[in-house]
Amino acid sequence: MPWWGWLTIGFGLMAAELLGIEAAYYLIFVGVAAILTGLAGLAGLELPIWGQWLAFSILAIASMVLFRRKLYDRFRGGLPAFGNSLIGAIVSPGEDVPPGGRCRVRLRGSTWSAENAGATPIEGGQQARVIATDGTLLKVTSVSDTQENVSDTPNP
Repeated sequence: MPWWGWLTIGFGLMAAELLGIEAAYYLIFVGVAAILTGLAGLAGLELPIWGQWLAFSILAIASMVLFRRKLYDRFRGGLPAFGNSLIGAIVSPGEDVPPGGRCRVRLRGSTWSAENAGATPIEGGQQARVIATDGTLLKVTSVSDTQENVSDTPNP
């Protein structure tokens, strides 16, 4: 691939990241890797196509592994992970969800994937409580399950 092709792809990926198409800071590193591969070609480093792809892959993976977490934490402002603030929130699935089943729920203006982490099914329209998060997956149980567990717990 010509050097200008790598630069075009790199700047396109970085623009996509900055425009919010992907907000997880992956495209920045892939874009930088493409730009560096293009700059190497511009500087006169003649690599076969497989060498260009190998250099691009190594640069992209290494930069993500080494720098992504630092950049992500810096732009988040050191705030705690959003998942902790969702625990205890009440959601209402629009469909029946068996134990271990998944559905979509609305919470704080967004649609989330949710998994029934309880032992009993959650009926459509019934309230469920978020008990944990796994990335963007909400682990929920029926509110009645949560209340039964609390009432079954003896007071010290």
